Amino acid sequence: MRTCILALFSFLHLQAHSQVIPLREQANVINEILGERLNNLLPSLMLETGIDMWVLVSREYNEDPVLETMLPAEWMSARRRTILVFYRNAQKGSYEKLAIARYNVGEHIKASWDMQKFPDQWDALADIIQTRKPAKIGINTSKHHAHADGLDHTDHQEMMAKIPAAFRNKVESAEDLAIRWLETRTEREMSIYPQLVAITHRIIDEGFSENVITPGITTTDDVVWWFREKIRGMGLETWFQPSVAVQRNDPENFEHLRSFSNRPAGEIIRPGDLLHVDIGISYLRLNTDIQQHAYVLRAGETSLPPYLKAAFAKSNRLQDILTSNYAEGKTGNLVLAASLEQAKKEGITASIYTHPLGYHGHAAGSTIGLWDQQGGVPGAGDYPLHNRTAWSIELNTATDIPEWKKSIRIMLEEDGYLDKHGFRYINGRQKEIHLIPKPKDSRGN
Repeated sequence: MRTCILALFSFLHLQAHSQVIPLREQANVINEILGERLNNLLPSLMLETGIDMWVLVSREYNEDPVLETMLPAEWMSARRRTILVFYRNAQKGSYEKLAIARYNVGEHIKASWDMQKFPDQWDALADIIQTRKPAKIGINTSKHHAHADGLDHTDHQEMMAKIPAAFRNKVESAEDLAIRWLETRTEREMSIYPQLVAITHRIIDEGFSENVITPGITTTDDVVWWFREKIRGMGLETWFQPSVAVQRNDPENFEHLRSFSNRPAGEIIRPGDLLHVDIGISYLRLNTDIQQHAYVLRAGETSLPPYLKAAFAKSNRLQDILTSNYAEGKTGNLVLAASLEQAKKEGITASIYTHPLGYHGHAAGSTIGLWDQQGGVPGAGDYPLHNRTAWSIELNTATDIPEWKKSIRIMLEEDGYLDKHGFRYINGRQKEIHLIPKPKDSRGN
C-alpha cells in the first residue's frame, strides 16, 4: 500500500512540475481515449454520414492515416496486412468492430479471422460482407483530402476483385466519415488540449528570453536547435522542424518563400531584431501549431517601438475578423472570402492560411486559404466547418514601416476550438510581442 501511495505521489509531482506523464501512463490515456472514440463516437459518425460498413486496409509501414489513429498505443505500425471492419446495423441496433487479422488490434477490436476456414485474408472479408449485407461499404478514397485517401492501389485492386459481385456497386468513398473521425474532438481530448498549448507557449516564452538568446552571439539556428532539444528533453516530440526567422531594419524584404525555403542559415541575432518562431509539439497523439514574435531591445530601450506595436495589433484584429466568421456549416472558402473582404474594408493587407488541428498538425477538415491561394481552395476549401473541431488560426498582415523603409509581416498562429458555443482560443493567444531581455517588475525581478 505504501508503495502505491509513493508511486501516486511521484506521478502527481511529475504532473505538477513537467506536466508530461511517463510513457506507460501516456499509453493508458491514449488507449482509454481510443476506446471512447471507437465505442461511442464512431457509431454516431457512421449514422451521420450514412455508412453502415467501413473497411480500412493497411500494410505494415504503409499505414492509412485513419487506421493509424485506431491502433493501440503499443503498436508502432500495422502488422502485415491489417484489415479493420466497422459495421453498424440500424435495424438491429447492433455495432461491431472486427479485425481481419491474426490477433486482436488492442483491447477494443477483436480478431475475426478464421484462418482454417479462410486461408486467404480477402476471402474472410468477403464472408463478413456476404453475411452482413451492408447497403453502403465505405473505403478510404478521396481526391481532395489526403487524410481520407489511405487505401493504396494494390489493396484496392485486390479487395474489389475478391468481394462478392453483388456488393461491388455498394462500395463508395468514406471521405466524410474519415474526415469526421479525424476532425472531431471528444470531451476527454479537449480536457487535455489546453495542457498541450500551455506547454508550447511556455517553451516559446523560455526560448524567446535572455536565458537562451544573447544578442551578437546567438544565431537563429542556435535557437531552433534549442527548441528541438528542449522539446525532446521534456519527453515530447515535434511534428516539424521549428523555424526562427528575423526581420530587421535592412534592405531585405521578408516574404513567405524566404521564411520557408530561402531563410538564411545561422543569422546572428542583433538588437532591434523582430524575431518569429513557428513551432508545434506532439503529445498523447494530439498536436499544436503556434507562431509568435519577439523583439530584441536596443540599448536604452525598455519597451516595444510603437510602430511594431501598431503592426502587431493589425494581426490580432485579423484574428478577430477571421474567428468571428466561424460557424458550423460554412465552407472554408466562404469564411476566407468574408474575412478578407472585411480586412480590406479596414485597410488591412491580409493573408489567411488556416487549417484544422488534431491527430495531424495540418489536419483533416476544411481548409481556409493557403498562403499562395487567397482566392479559395477547390475541394478542401469547399468542405464545411463542424463543431467540436480544433483549429490552427494561421495568418499574417503586412505593414509599411517608414522607420525601416520597407514593409514587414506579423505572422501569427494560435490554436483554438469551435463548438456549439462558438470559437475560443484553447489557451489564449499572443497579444504583446515578447521582449528580450524581459522587463523587470517593480521589485526588480
